[in-house]
Amino acid sequence: MTEVLLALLTGIIVGIIFTALKLPIPAPPVLSGIVGIFGVYLGSVGYNWIVERFFS
Repeated sequence: MTEVLLALLTGIIVGIIFTALKLPIPAPPVLSGIVGIFGVYLGSVGYNWIVERFFS
C-alpha cells in the first residue's frame, strides 16, 4: 500500500510541476492509453504466473 501512496504522491507532484511549467502532462489523456498501461501490468503479472506455474 505504501508503494501505491508514494506513486500517487509522485504523480501529483509531477502534475503540479508540469502544469506550472505549462508543459503537457506525461500521461495518456484518453481511456485507451490508460487501458494500455493496465495491459502492460497484466502482461507482467501473467508472465510471472506462467513462469512460476510451469517452469518452477
